[in-house]
Amino acid sequence: MTIARSRLTSQGQISIPAEVRKKLGVGPGSVLEWEENSEDSLVVKRAARFTSADIHREVFGRTPGAKKLSEFKPGIRDRMRKRYEKR
Repeated sequence: MTIARSRLTSQGQISIPAEVRKKLGVGPGSVLEWEENSEDSLVVKRAARFTSADIHREVFGRTPGAKKLSEFKPGIRDRMRKRYEKR
């Protein structure tokens, strides 16, 4: 079943029809994956989206804990003192 049609430009670009963009939930900057389904057909799908917590969990095996601003203030204060101390 054909949803829509696109034409290939001489630079190898295509425009994705509005109804297909809505169905895939994509917009400017979105990444699409092209997957070979059989010898004469391909499947286009939206690439998975990962949060920084997902990536952190995969790399370090745990989700980073939330920190409060009060935990950062001493370090910020020390850094600012060192940076702007008179030489």
